[in-house]
Amino acid sequence: METVEAILAELVAFDTTSRNSNLALIDCVEAYLARHGVAAWRVPSPDGEKANLFASIGPDREGGFVLSGHTDTVPVDGQDWSSDPFTLSERGGLLYGRGSCDMKGFLAACLARVPAMQAAGLKRPIHLAFSYDEEVGCLGVPLLLDALGTRGIRPEGCFVGEPTEMQPVIAHKAKRSMRAFFNGKSVHSSLSPDGVNAVSYAARLVAWIDALTPEMNLNPGDALFDVPVSTAHVGVFSGGTALNIVPAQAQVDFEFRTLPGEDADARVAAARDVIAGLDAEMAARDPACGARLEMLAAFPGLDTPEDAPITRLAKRLAGRNDHAKVAYGTEAGLFAERAGIPTVVIGPGSIGEAHKPDEFIARAELDKCTRFLDRLIEHCSTA
Repeated sequence: METVEAILAELVAFDTTSRNSNLALIDCVEAYLARHGVAAWRVPSPDGEKANLFASIGPDREGGFVLSGHTDTVPVDGQDWSSDPFTLSERGGLLYGRGSCDMKGFLAACLARVPAMQAAGLKRPIHLAFSYDEEVGCLGVPLLLDALGTRGIRPEGCFVGEPTEMQPVIAHKAKRSMRAFFNGKSVHSSLSPDGVNAVSYAARLVAWIDALTPEMNLNPGDALFDVPVSTAHVGVFSGGTALNIVPAQAQVDFEFRTLPGEDADARVAAARDVIAGLDAEMAARDPACGARLEMLAAFPGLDTPEDAPITRLAKRLAGRNDHAKVAYGTEAGLFAERAGIPTVVIGPGSIGEAHKPDEFIARAELDKCTRFLDRLIEHCSTA
């Protein structure tokens, strides 16, 4: 029988950084499932370079539960690793490798229990849903969810295996990621009044975004959130080439993370209004100048009631009574909002280890996840 660690080592060996194809990993998983008598089907990306994978184990009927995870990882560029990030290594009960925690450890645990699922005589199906491009905005899973709807697959619940140390997470924030472009007019700095300074106009947008923080802090939300307010953040501000040249170009990458119940799109609309005003000012000075906004990514928040059946089940399977709400985003909001599938985020490992050099997952976390999966198998083996 293939162990969780052996499968994890195979998954980590695939460099599925979001900029790369994940098809080699999908081929590997599909072949593994086929060896165990499980048929899977793909939902490819529009360019065919990536794919989601979906498989069902057990009876062909409505209901059952989805075990969902993404196959892509963040880059290792510029990170100082103590060992090869794409070779799983063990030190003191910790398994090191890119994606070991976020979230190939969960995928490996699910795959390792496939033979047990097959042998259990399931009365309700267990579905595996492996996606692409979660790390760059949850781009892959919407196509998968649309395909489920087309095929009439209606699970009764979903567990998204992001690293939570196997604590049920029932809510997270929505996110809107944007990029603003400013096209000015370059002249020598001694003639600056004749130019249109793209950086100066971009700075006004940054100042507006920063000024939102006091307002957001006036309306604290649920204290269970690790960050109990909505937030605005500028991550990239670039522009200009030299001190003595009025900059012709500038770029601002920014985001809003909003609590459940707040209208994230209203924040985007307000940003569009600010940028439209800056665009009009720039164009008034020179018709060739202006500003525009591009949406990079958007996904909904998650807000599963604490007394929902899926929440109670997650706690029972995990053997704990607590739950949490988090600031980071996941694909769970899409399962809940787009597909109407009640969803909880729960998986092995700590989010504090995700994306870091020397990313690791503890063997003990994988063991906890395996016990969770075994209880799910038992649950789905009863009528």
